[in-house]
Amino acid sequence: MQLRPDALDAHLQRQLAPLYVITSDEHLLALEAADKIRKAARAQGYTERDVLTVERSFKWGELLAANQALSLFGDKKLIELRIPTGKPGKDGGAALQAYVKDLSPDNLTLITLPKLDWQTAKAAWVGALQQAGIYVEIPNVERAALPGWIGNRLAAQGQSADRQALDFIADRVEGNLLAAHQEIQKLGLLHGAGKLAFEQVHDAVLNVARYDVFKLSEAMLSGDPARLVRMLEGLKGEGEALPLVLWAVTEEIRTLLKLKAGVAAGRPLGALLKEYRIWGPRERMMEPALRRVSLPVLEAALQQAAQVDKMVKGLRSKDFAGDAWDAMLQLALKVCKNG
Repeated sequence: MQLRPDALDAHLQRQLAPLYVITSDEHLLALEAADKIRKAARAQGYTERDVLTVERSFKWGELLAANQALSLFGDKKLIELRIPTGKPGKDGGAALQAYVKDLSPDNLTLITLPKLDWQTAKAAWVGALQQAGIYVEIPNVERAALPGWIGNRLAAQGQSADRQALDFIADRVEGNLLAAHQEIQKLGLLHGAGKLAFEQVHDAVLNVARYDVFKLSEAMLSGDPARLVRMLEGLKGEGEALPLVLWAVTEEIRTLLKLKAGVAAGRPLGALLKEYRIWGPRERMMEPALRRVSLPVLEAALQQAAQVDKMVKGLRSKDFAGDAWDAMLQLALKVCKNG
């Protein structure tokens, strides 16, 4: 029987089924659903637990043996079967079909799988699992739905934030729900119940979202060469990945070019900033940066960013001598000082 993810809590308050299957690519949501099943199982006396992971050397007889083996202490047992690839193979498919035909009343089985492709979802073993137990398919949280998801999580811990702040978090976590979960928990620890100001969210999230790298971009936009040099040297000394630093700087150059083109076409800067999701302190720095940095400098900087990328990959550059970090500094200063 298929069960919607949001109906799992109500279902678990009743008598448990002998078999649960969770399939999802959202690791956080799959983990939370599995934890709910484990908790309900413990509450109903399933105190022993066997965990089996299907790897290259896995023998399917282990699953059948776990189902048939008596508990050492006479307790009910939770059997967890993890199939990371979602493809048990021909032998595994046959073993799963045989397994669900002979489920022990003393065991509860929990099978976890990634999201199945359309062809695998039609396999006979998948149909057998759906017929024999509770099948929970958890969909991905798409980018458009992520701010609402974050807002619901904040509400669960007594907090709220406006759409600007929710979009800011969503942009920073790049759709990674585990990262979003950590940020939400951190906001709960840093601030009490109530509405969060955008500045509170901004400062808290950037502190872990590669804080120094993004602050480097701010130094470049604000035209502060001394701060930029200091921060770039610090990033190098701390062993920061140069490709990440180059990406952050290049993204700012591309953004400035898009804004320049939009303004030249007669579009209001405010509308462009909203379109490109530029808010908070970064928003305030964009207009002065656009006035300071010319279009030819930005176009040349984007071409030079490609040369720095070559150096990062160990290739020669026609524009720079020295090492890639020196070239990175020259590139960032070019934008910071307008050539």
